Amino acid sequence: MKDIQRLLTVAQAARELAIRPKTVRQWIWRRRIVSVRVGRCVRIPADAVDALIERGTVPAVEER
Repeated sequence: MKDIQRLLTVAQAARELAIRPKTVRQWIWRRRIVSVRVGRCVRIPADAVDALIERGTVPAVEER
C-alpha cells in the first residue's frame, strides 16, 4: 500500500506559496501542479508544493 501523504486544499497551497488561490486553480487546470480529485474536492499533495518550490529555486551566484 502507498504511504499516505498530506493533502492540502487550494487555499492552503496558496498560503504556502504566498499566491492567490485563483493562481493555484489555474496551475491545476494547466497541469503545472499535481492535484488529486475526490468527488468535487480538489487537493494538492504537500510533496507537489515542495517540488514546485524546488524547481523554481535559483541558486545564488558566488561573489568574485
